[in-house]
Amino acid sequence: MSKERKRIIVVGAGAAGMLAAIYAARNGHEVLLLEKNDKAGKKLYITGKGRCNITNACEMEDLFKNVMSNPKFLYGAFYGYSNYDVIDFFEQLGLKTKIERGGRVFPESDKSSDVIGVLLKELKRLQVDIRYQCEVEQILTEDSAVKGVLIKKTQEKLSADNVIVATGGLSYPSTGSTGDGYRFAKSMGHTVTKLSPSLVPMNMKEIELVKELQGLSLKNIEITVTSQNKVIYSEFGELLFTHFGISGPVILSASSYLVPYMGQKDLTLSIDLKPALTKEQLDARILRDFDEFKNKQYKNALDQLLPRKMIQVIIALSKIDPEKKVNLITKEERKRLVDTLKAMTLSIDRLRDYNEAVITKGGITVKEINPSTMESRLISGVYYIGEVLDLDALTGGFNLQIAWSTAYLAGNSV
Repeated sequence: MSKERKRIIVVGAGAAGMLAAIYAARNGHEVLLLEKNDKAGKKLYITGKGRCNITNACEMEDLFKNVMSNPKFLYGAFYGYSNYDVIDFFEQLGLKTKIERGGRVFPESDKSSDVIGVLLKELKRLQVDIRYQCEVEQILTEDSAVKGVLIKKTQEKLSADNVIVATGGLSYPSTGSTGDGYRFAKSMGHTVTKLSPSLVPMNMKEIELVKELQGLSLKNIEITVTSQNKVIYSEFGELLFTHFGISGPVILSASSYLVPYMGQKDLTLSIDLKPALTKEQLDARILRDFDEFKNKQYKNALDQLLPRKMIQVIIALSKIDPEKKVNLITKEERKRLVDTLKAMTLSIDRLRDYNEAVITKGGITVKEINPSTMESRLISGVYYIGEVLDLDALTGGFNLQIAWSTAYLAGNSV
């Protein structure tokens, strides 16, 4: 039996909004998609450095492990619309995909515009009415049920049987993510948890040191973040030195764990530059290099061990005279060099702001949302999906998976 045809309004034409509109239209509903920008998918366009990491081809268990906030709430969403369902959906729309290191799934073309392109083509095929530069001021309700939306510019009231809110969070506000959904939710009596930028670079206190290393990318390193001698996060990966501090995949993931600890004065980041070697193995390796370069000065004997840009910094941190011949370096000095390479320690000053944050941590509390449908438990006919909810995950396509899965549920539940 087919569903009764309803009028559905979707607020926000990002990843979640477009997918929800597609599934609502596939179910035979009349769908109106409202977007305050002049085009759809502005944030989707810049994800994955413009390549759009659409999901992650990992096992279901790992999907949940990579969700930082409220993973249990996503049980129905992930099993209802898995990462492989997402891949199939795009493949069926004609978008070829590929799987890269760490299970990251990208369009074969490496172009996020192709992801947006196939979504828009499907919306057009389904005759979804998309209105751009159409900002919603308020969700209209009566007797704890949705009635429609109020358009800001024209003050026009648009009626709807159901409204799906897909307005995103606060991250990358230039893409239109300015917290509208939180405002709508609060006005309807919803609770919004503390909001913070997450998956974001970090400022370091040793500003002169990081400036010296600006632009240097280090692969296969291990970082450990501690506070009051407690390990908060430890992981292998890749990082990038910037003019203000450190960025890169492993740093963005670390930031997700750091939000509750910001403000503590002794937040430190230790970088193991040679995680594949024990201290003893690294010392033996250094001895071999020093033997080969026995007549060279210390400052000229580290080329095989370190990237050129890093040599001066490590020399300074190891407190060994750069002019000293390596055959005169003592065992104690060599130990200092090993310790420096295994734990180059910096002090975290702060996390960067929403302008550089991939996602927003916090959002509409999930206790007030039905996990089987994404419908509000407070106002019937209102559905919340994607980043506006108190759901966030690590890098690697997991946040987009949350968007797709919650959107699918809402689109099929209206």
